[in-house]
Amino acid sequence: MNDSSQAHWNLDHIVSGLRAARVDWRGPRGRLREDSGDREFPSQESLRTIIRQLCGALFPMRLGPIDLRAEVEDFYVGHTIGAALDALLHQVCLELHHMGRNAGEAESDDTLHARAVQIVRQFGAALPQVRRALDLDVTAAYQGDPAAHSVDEVLLCYPGVSAMIHHRLASVLYKLGVPMLARIVAEIAHADTGIDIHPGATIGKSFFIDHGTGVVIGETAIIGDRVRLYQMVTLGAKRFPPGENGELKKGLPRHPIIEDDVVIYSGATILGRVTIGRGSVIGGNVWLTRSVPAESNVTQASLVNNMPNCGLDSL
Repeated sequence: MNDSSQAHWNLDHIVSGLRAARVDWRGPRGRLREDSGDREFPSQESLRTIIRQLCGALFPMRLGPIDLRAEVEDFYVGHTIGAALDALLHQVCLELHHMGRNAGEAESDDTLHARAVQIVRQFGAALPQVRRALDLDVTAAYQGDPAAHSVDEVLLCYPGVSAMIHHRLASVLYKLGVPMLARIVAEIAHADTGIDIHPGATIGKSFFIDHGTGVVIGETAIIGDRVRLYQMVTLGAKRFPPGENGELKKGLPRHPIIEDDVVIYSGATILGRVTIGRGSVIGGNVWLTRSVPAESNVTQASLVNNMPNCGLDSL
């Protein structure tokens, strides 16, 4: 018979085995109390809904409801942001509670809620600035791609712009002290676009990622204004020094600094705390682990032919 109701899955054995695996994981980490009580981690599903609402509020006539009319635009924006911030408040409370528990710091519900309200209030206040930054990103994409027919096409179709909407929002959350929420927002964009930008990365004005798939930008990367990247570019770390307990040290500056007006072509890999000088062009598939001065032109050929010069052809 194909009727699953007649099948015997030995569920009691599976459930008990999974319970044992949870206990083995939680016990050494002092987390057995997770076996009781309510959920205390933020929800990726909830964050997806919140970000979708915020995208609509930031660009109501492009990313909002299909039947939205201009005369009710402000009403829609206010209503949508209100709902998004209400939902975000709950997620912030969950992260703050989780952080406090991990730090062993007892905090009253009232105090925690007040902190969460302040964070969400500051996040909401930053939205106009986020919109203005995104306008510059959209313009940079339109002006930097001859295949773009309009800024509307860029906003609706380009994965690099979608990734930057998520990053600009995630960056605000990261700076406000809720890094897990910020990372969830970043990973939503990563899953949707193939572009992996850590929310801790600092990105200047008029940033454009063309095509985008496979781009990786690390946590401590600093990118200036009017920078353009192509697909498969990595701005990563060269090495990861261990701490006293053998775990990797956290938060050290370990990713590149990209100065203003730099172009980095597809497949280039730049590793470590190096500086790419203003106005430089990094060619496709270049592997670079040293700083280069302003106005440099770095290609595979120059790296092979000028090893003592660390592969530089100065313009």
